[in-house]
Amino acid sequence: MWKRGVLVLTVLALVWTVAGCKQKVQEELKIPVKVAAVDLGDVVQLLSYSGEIQAEFEIKVFSKIPDRIEKFFVDIGTRVSAGAPIAKIYAATLEQGVRQAEGGLTAARVQEANMSSEFIRAEKLYKERAMSKQQYDAISTQYNAAKAQLEQAEAAAASIRDQLNETTVKAPISGVIGERYYDAGDMANPAVPLVRIVQMERVKLVLQAAEQDLGKLAPGQETEFRVKGYPTQVFKGRISKISPVLDPMTRMARVEVLALNPGYKLKPGMFTEAEVKIGTLKNVLTVPRYAAIENTSMETENGKDRVVKKYFVFTVGDSGKVSQRPIEVTYVNQVNIAVKSGLKSGETIVVAGQNNLRDGMSVTPVQ
Repeated sequence: MWKRGVLVLTVLALVWTVAGCKQKVQEELKIPVKVAAVDLGDVVQLLSYSGEIQAEFEIKVFSKIPDRIEKFFVDIGTRVSAGAPIAKIYAATLEQGVRQAEGGLTAARVQEANMSSEFIRAEKLYKERAMSKQQYDAISTQYNAAKAQLEQAEAAAASIRDQLNETTVKAPISGVIGERYYDAGDMANPAVPLVRIVQMERVKLVLQAAEQDLGKLAPGQETEFRVKGYPTQVFKGRISKISPVLDPMTRMARVEVLALNPGYKLKPGMFTEAEVKIGTLKNVLTVPRYAAIENTSMETENGKDRVVKKYFVFTVGDSGKVSQRPIEVTYVNQVNIAVKSGLKSGETIVVAGQNNLRDGMSVTPVQ
């Protein structure tokens, strides 16, 4: 009897242990997830582009004199004002030319002055009939030739002086030296620039927009963009220009966005990712994009293949079980989805942990 009692107690203990383990297993099958209630909100409509930053204004400065560079007054990064000297070109040959031209000009002035006096005297004698018409015409011709020679000498002297002035190359605009293409001692080539001057108080983003986007873009639209040099900072600008023509090779239109550049953080040549705000859907059902499961597939319609993207979310019922539900979307951006149908305001959906779920699973909301 005593052994039988012990056996009964042992069986009861085993039953109680198995039941407890089963209950524990059932509790462990509840998947921890984060949930949120579906609510109304605003969804910003965006167009995304990749582009390049350029200076708002830039100019390349050339030397008109093909001679040796004596000296540079600037280097890369130097700030210059309009009219400031950039470089000095070897000028000894031109200085000699100026002296020669000025000597020729002096001689021409003396000759013109002598012929002017002679012409005045001849004109008086001719009026008094003391000089023949032939003599008068000869002196008049010599006087006109002297005046022409003086004009020619003046033009030659002015030209050579201008060339001498050009040996000091000056900045046509204020800005920053973005590039220097020579060193002192090099031979300047009028076809190759000495330096490039950029104005960087504002910069422009150059974007390429597809044909189907042009009807959505307009000057003044707000644009946010990022660069790799400052990955956590968001810069802002506005569309300033949209090309009226498309590139015949790419079928894309050039779009320019102007942005302020405090501290010159944005530099020409930087690559940028930009988003243009084209509108806002107000007071619509919204869910976070990361809460949805996206399914992309290829479907054939009217003999043509097209890419179809479908969206699903997991809703949580009163029993704590989830149900996968398809939703129709009005618009999707990088952050939110505007829901057209499939959900109601106030319903609870899973926003984190949904990738491990299946229909009918039990879940436990966690913070």
